[in-house]
Amino acid sequence: MPPSSLFDFSSAPPDDPGEWRNVDDPVMGGVSESAFVAADDHAVFTGTVSLDHGGGFASVRAPEDSYDLGDHEGLRLRLRGDDKHYWFTAYTEAGRSISYRTRLAPPTEWTTLEVPFNTLTPYRRGTKVSDAPSFAPTQVRTIGFLIADEQQGPFRLEVAWVRAAAPSSA
Repeated sequence: MPPSSLFDFSSAPPDDPGEWRNVDDPVMGGVSESAFVAADDHAVFTGTVSLDHGGGFASVRAPEDSYDLGDHEGLRLRLRGDDKHYWFTAYTEAGRSISYRTRLAPPTEWTTLEVPFNTLTPYRRGTKVSDAPSFAPTQVRTIGFLIADEQQGPFRLEVAWVRAAAPSSA
């Protein structure tokens, strides 16, 4: 089975990054801010992380839907970073308020990163959850990107596409 496109910001016509929603630390009193906007052949997750007022994170999430990725073992992400670390996040029906995450360190040149589902670790509000349900690829509700871990200052993560990878390529 070939990789299937979930989001493609590089194609014509591109998917609309404006349909994604930002969830930044003002939800808990912080002052970080972010945007997810279209560029020429990709989308850009950009903004500023501030540690003021107990803050320190910015995130963006795809539109909520039912993404059944049960026939796949992971995702492929075409990214270009800024020498900062990010998290790939996924939320499932079973996990509800739990995000399943893996760290990303995209280089400053375009690269394709693999995210095998078995590398996703459950977190709730920044803390690992040891008794969480296992990640269920058949129950994905949304995916996204997060910057946290006291990386204050401006950031920029460019996203060309997100694809579900077949078992042979994940």
